[in-house]
Amino acid sequence: MTRAPSLFTPVLLVSCVIIIVSFAIRGSFGVFQIPIAEEFGWLRTDFSLAIAIQNLAWGIGQPIFGAIAEKIGDRKAIIMGAILYAAGMVLSAWSVTPLEHQIYEWLVGFGIAGTGFGVILAVVGRASSVENRSMSLAVVTAAGSIGQVIGAPTAEWMLGFLTWQQVFIVFAFVILSIILLLPLMRSPEPVSKQELQESMSQILTKAFKDPSYTLIFLGFFSCGYQLSFITAHFPAFVTEMCGPIEPGGILHGLGITTTSGLGALAISLVGLANIGGTLMAGWAGNHFPRKYLLAGIYTARTLIGALFILLPITPLSVIVFSITMGSLWLATVPLTSGLVAHLYGVRYMGTLYGFVFLSHQLGGFLGVWLGGRMYDLYGDYTMVWWIGVAIGAFSAIVHLPIRENRPVVAAQA
Repeated sequence: MTRAPSLFTPVLLVSCVIIIVSFAIRGSFGVFQIPIAEEFGWLRTDFSLAIAIQNLAWGIGQPIFGAIAEKIGDRKAIIMGAILYAAGMVLSAWSVTPLEHQIYEWLVGFGIAGTGFGVILAVVGRASSVENRSMSLAVVTAAGSIGQVIGAPTAEWMLGFLTWQQVFIVFAFVILSIILLLPLMRSPEPVSKQELQESMSQILTKAFKDPSYTLIFLGFFSCGYQLSFITAHFPAFVTEMCGPIEPGGILHGLGITTTSGLGALAISLVGLANIGGTLMAGWAGNHFPRKYLLAGIYTARTLIGALFILLPITPLSVIVFSITMGSLWLATVPLTSGLVAHLYGVRYMGTLYGFVFLSHQLGGFLGVWLGGRMYDLYGDYTMVWWIGVAIGAFSAIVHLPIRENRPVVAAQA
């Protein structure tokens, strides 16, 4: 009797650790928005543009690092990413003008590209058996949520006894430490004979000519807009817009006595809820058409976002929103990356998913920058929020015509 392939391989476990560290640091940036703006007297737009540039650099860097990994090796690409990430954090710690901060965020963004989903999901996809691939992608995506759970509260806690500059330096050392784990990441490449015979240019040409790939690209835009806007601005939004926290309530019992603390908790709750949601999406991706699952996720996000902004914003509504939106947070990632692997194979999955992820980060750039810009103009985030609701509905619609049952390249090993 043949034993079923193991889900939890060394490659998967190391990949999870790398994603946790990378996303813990990235997910904490919203916590620094008010301290940095207050220290230098910057407008909200100044810091928002820096984080928007980080998202854009991440998107531009993703197909580049995907190609680097496929040409010279996954581990070399990750080392390059970790070094750029750490350099960006150190230089940002010494920046005193918005322009300096915005320039150094290019390094941070490229660093995230080298240590984030584009490279890591491709590694895991190639190392996983066909029957485990969807769940493996979900597990490593859920690991990103663990990073988000611990990132914002850790940053908030460290700011209690360190300056934000010192926290950046500590984070730089932490991201460099992942290099020590890379000797354990030796990934086989279970690809088909057809994939081995095709060059990167051939498979990219096939994908770019395929309308389904274009629809996947367009649909991922709203995911980036919504996630990046919430990550960068939700802590500040909660701090300024939420009603007071009642003394003696449950939140007080948990040590949450201020709206700034509630903002950090909200980001953690998003990440915590997403662990279950992403794992469920990975399971569902093996049993149901991914395009319908993606359309359903975007529809649910649209409704949740609309209801939240229409109802009074209270500590309870913040918690409910964080949990419900969190359950859908990164559920799109294993489904989208799995759809790319299904249609075009795993040989050049890093590059192909990298281009799709560029759309995600273009949305992220717009969401973060527009959030700061609209806040400075109107004093609130209402307009930005409704734009996110509208493009979420757009994404739900564009996934429906995708021809999922017609794989261009068989993704079988």
